[in-house]
Amino acid sequence: MKPVVSIVMGSRSDLPTMKATGEVLKEFGLAYEIRIMSAHRTPEAVEEYAKSAKDRGIQVIIAAAGGAAHLAGVIAASTTLPVIGVPIQSKALNGLDSLLSIVQMPGGIPVATVAIGSAGAKNAGILAAQMIALADEAMAQKLVAYKQAMKEKVLADSIVVDFE
Repeated sequence: MKPVVSIVMGSRSDLPTMKATGEVLKEFGLAYEIRIMSAHRTPEAVEEYAKSAKDRGIQVIIAAAGGAAHLAGVIAASTTLPVIGVPIQSKALNGLDSLLSIVQMPGGIPVATVAIGSAGAKNAGILAAQMIALADEAMAQKLVAYKQAMKEKVLADSIVVDFE
């Protein structure tokens, strides 16, 4: 299958966090590609990659980075595709630096930003599926089923316990 989602991360050390994104995309049957690129160390490669994404069939880009975390913004400045930023938990400020770097984009350079870490990575995959579902009824139905399954699991876990 040809990739429709691109997962780009600033460092190989981001892979454990971004595993959650790949798992969600697989669950929805969405093909994806993974690239490791740095907004600071390989800016020309990032810009070229973002500019060529649409022509390669990519519909959504998910960009994860920690610390200064400029990757999502550089990508968003170089494409008209939707970009989702995933802040990676950092050692210095526990990911707050990453979050603020991604969420504080200047006007005209939107980046949808999710929570710090693995929960955010999972939500990025779901958000990508929701974006694709706008033009794909089969994907929309998969999302309905996914949300229903979550609801049923919570209700099944919500048993009344008698402590007597």
